[in-house]
Amino acid sequence: MMYKNWKIRSPNPQLQKELSQALKIHPLIAQVLINRNVSSIQQARDFLTGDLSHLHDPFLLKDMGTAVQRIQQARKNKERILIFGDYDVDGVTSSVLLRKTLNRLGIEVEHYIPHRLKEGYGLNHNVIEEAKAKGVSLLICVDCGISAFEEVQALNQAGIEVIILDHHEPSHGPLPEALAIINPKRHDCSYPFKGLASVGLTLKLSQALLGKISEEALELAALGTIADVAELTGENRILAKEGVERINDTKNAGLKALIDVARIKDKKMSARFISFILGPRINASGRLTSGVESLNLLLSEKFDEAYLLAKNLEEVNSQRQKTQNTIINEALALVEREVNFKDQHVIVIGHEGWHRGVLGIVAARILETYYRPTIVISFEDGIGVGSARSVDGFHLFKALAQCSDLLENFGGHEHAAGLTIRQDNIPAFREAMNTHAKKVMAAEHLVPALEIDAEVKFTSLNKDLVETIERIEPYGEGNPIPYFCSRRLTVKSPPVVLSRDTLKFWVSDGAMTISAVGFGMGKFQDMVTQSREVDLAYSLAIDDWNKEPTLQLKLKDIKIR
Repeated sequence: MMYKNWKIRSPNPQLQKELSQALKIHPLIAQVLINRNVSSIQQARDFLTGDLSHLHDPFLLKDMGTAVQRIQQARKNKERILIFGDYDVDGVTSSVLLRKTLNRLGIEVEHYIPHRLKEGYGLNHNVIEEAKAKGVSLLICVDCGISAFEEVQALNQAGIEVIILDHHEPSHGPLPEALAIINPKRHDCSYPFKGLASVGLTLKLSQALLGKISEEALELAALGTIADVAELTGENRILAKEGVERINDTKNAGLKALIDVARIKDKKMSARFISFILGPRINASGRLTSGVESLNLLLSEKFDEAYLLAKNLEEVNSQRQKTQNTIINEALALVEREVNFKDQHVIVIGHEGWHRGVLGIVAARILETYYRPTIVISFEDGIGVGSARSVDGFHLFKALAQCSDLLENFGGHEHAAGLTIRQDNIPAFREAMNTHAKKVMAAEHLVPALEIDAEVKFTSLNKDLVETIERIEPYGEGNPIPYFCSRRLTVKSPPVVLSRDTLKFWVSDGAMTISAVGFGMGKFQDMVTQSREVDLAYSLAIDDWNKEPTLQLKLKDIKIR
């Protein structure tokens, strides 16, 4: 059981009171909003009630006008356009949305999604030959391309113009010589919101071309944004919220089939279902092959056809789970044998022949286990392809940039990245990453932090509060589930372990007694004894299982006194 550092947010009583009175919300809700960087009544109102009218004009994005003009020219001249998309959920949903938009305009469209193992990430020279063979005059690259300097130049030389929609971090130097590059993170773009995923950028392009945002565009934007772990703040929050609500009644045959096969068609759609059920299934084909099956699923117009594709994705996802679990076990054993935690803040491990499609999941599991930035690499013929995941306080992209002379290629974000490296450079790379980590990381960065919104007394909790908290959804990166804590509680019943290693007991603060459940927390049973004092961190829920609904604590952490 890894020790967690509880970081309890300092209350702001004055602003809390202002928001509570102006918006007629519970003071705890007001504090939760403050903790999410809300600093005014208007910001709080926008957070709780923001809708599509709050979205920014798509033409504020640098090069949007150029992209729209070029696509309209292609429409007029009956040109053929090729969409090149990444193989993950963001790339696939972007490709689907863009194709549907261009089809509405009567434009003939070709698709290309690379094979992860055979071609790797991003634009490649294979697509250049295919584009030439099919008479393509315009290539639109979604969810990649911001670092494809050579490939864009080769496309230009072949007479094929390029438009890039990419949300990844651009380099500090020049950009590829594309006709248009739509990326709010580029240094000369003044777009007010920088966090859009590529599917959000594609929605903006679709809106600029069609003059409106379709229902299906919102559904696809929610899928890609949430599955790509984009921050659910600003415009992303609006797109996710609006899209999730519409997925329940989706007309997309592929999405309906996937929901059916995943056995959640009678459930209310949520960001959690997208993150842990739908997203992994859409990602599955891209992890093991190319993502084309997921693309075809979401483009399907007949349910029977879509259902067969969804069933196949289910099988591919099961295969993915088996593959990743085998590699996780091998990787954990490797860490135990080779990593000296006193000297190494960053875990760098590699193995011959590990399936490259699941390396990110493996890196995430190792990070979760040891709470260290983790880079997992698969070698083949002396070349390693790796995936990295990081903790708060260690910016992966910047760290890799410091070691760029040892890498063949790299790209990504603060918390996730990918790289290519020669196998004989691994020792020097491991040393360089750890040297950098020791300069920028403090001891606290190596302890998992649990952000807690407020310390509360049970008397301030009730069922109405739980229902009000739902207005803060959808939860995700940048808008986490609200957690609270209460101290010096007395355990009032012997703890029992239910199915799925779920711990359940009753606790009291002297004024109220409430049930508490902790999923996967059976390991605490011997410590949480009756009459003992504990401190609990938890989220709030309603227990309505075969009885009158009552308040319940969903445990996140337990500290024994």
